[in-house]
Amino acid sequence: MKKAELLIPAGSLDILKTAVMYGADAVYLGGEAFGLRAKARNFTGDEMKEGIDFAHAHGVRVYVTANILAHNGDLKGAEEYFEELKSYGPDALIISDPGIFCIAKRVTPKIDIHISTQANNTNYGTYRFWHELGVRRVVSARELSLGEIREIRDHIPADLEIESFVHGAMCISYSGRCLLSSFLTGRDANRGACTHPCRWSYHLMEETRPGEYMPVFENERGTFIFNSKDLCMIDHIPELLEAGIDSFKVEGRMKTALYVAVVTRAYRKAMDDYEKSPELYKANLLWYQEEIKKCTNRQFTTGFYFGKPDEKAQIYGESTYEKNYTYLGTVEQVTEDGRIRIEQKNKFLVGEEIEVMKPDGRNLTVKVRGIYDEEGTPMESAPHARQILLVDLGIPLKAYDILRRDERGRGQDGC
Repeated sequence: MKKAELLIPAGSLDILKTAVMYGADAVYLGGEAFGLRAKARNFTGDEMKEGIDFAHAHGVRVYVTANILAHNGDLKGAEEYFEELKSYGPDALIISDPGIFCIAKRVTPKIDIHISTQANNTNYGTYRFWHELGVRRVVSARELSLGEIREIRDHIPADLEIESFVHGAMCISYSGRCLLSSFLTGRDANRGACTHPCRWSYHLMEETRPGEYMPVFENERGTFIFNSKDLCMIDHIPELLEAGIDSFKVEGRMKTALYVAVVTRAYRKAMDDYEKSPELYKANLLWYQEEIKKCTNRQFTTGFYFGKPDEKAQIYGESTYEKNYTYLGTVEQVTEDGRIRIEQKNKFLVGEEIEVMKPDGRNLTVKVRGIYDEEGTPMESAPHARQILLVDLGIPLKAYDILRRDERGRGQDGC
């Protein structure tokens, strides 16, 4: 059986490096134009070049999103943008719009094109269509079951890859083609400016029956209007592989480094364990489940993979995250005297017990022995957000180790 790729989102250069160090086979990111995450930091040209060089130095592939549904005005700068991307050397472009596709094919003929889930890829005829145009990979619609994906695999050329989401937020409109944001706020989700109104708290009321609140259900060909639980398929690695999926995609280009590290490390171990032995994978299921719950989530679902979900399987009860751990910072470097340099993400105190998360799978409980500013002045805590700190934890650490605090029972912000 072919080894599947683990594809991780990167919303910034620091997060790209985290994904690489915690086990990604490939990362996907957006530039300053043509991607669907306008509110993410995204990458400048220099950052993209540095990120691609860093990833390639570690044997990791990089895919750049250009998957907006383009309007006339969007086409004018596309050719220049793809000329610029060509100089950075990404491994593939993720595209949904046929007009953008044609420009990319002409300007960057040697860069692979992957067709985004935004293109509504729900049947093997669509996959064949794109393959005949020279596409190497198609991202499946979230509304497909594993049985449908298996049928697609059986009816498409062997060299056409299937990429499918395995973890993260589920866009509740059909394959992410949402109209709510444009209607309610004037910000177009299909051009990268989604305000996530599907996360808001709603009641529906028919005008002739005031005070009577009604639920919203799906029909046979669509999805719920409002938001879903988060997708999580870490318990079902064998089924994903048996369906013929080539790339396991994690959603989350607006997530923190802690979120990316937790999810990447858990799926990396699950996939590697299964490759070594199905029995090893089964033996470690509890570890994967416990680890994946340590990061922000809206409860978990298997989405459409095992058939169309009802409202209990898909709609969460409260419009709030489950937040189990707080992200404190990532080790940037280690000084000669063993202190670590971090940019503080959330406040912590001298004497506090925290956890160090390491790329190799270990979690170390440590006590904060000292906090110092850049001049070496001791402090009980750091008063400023994003302050650069030197921290003494009493144990040797390495760059890319992550500091986090267990918040279960404390009610604090998570990752």
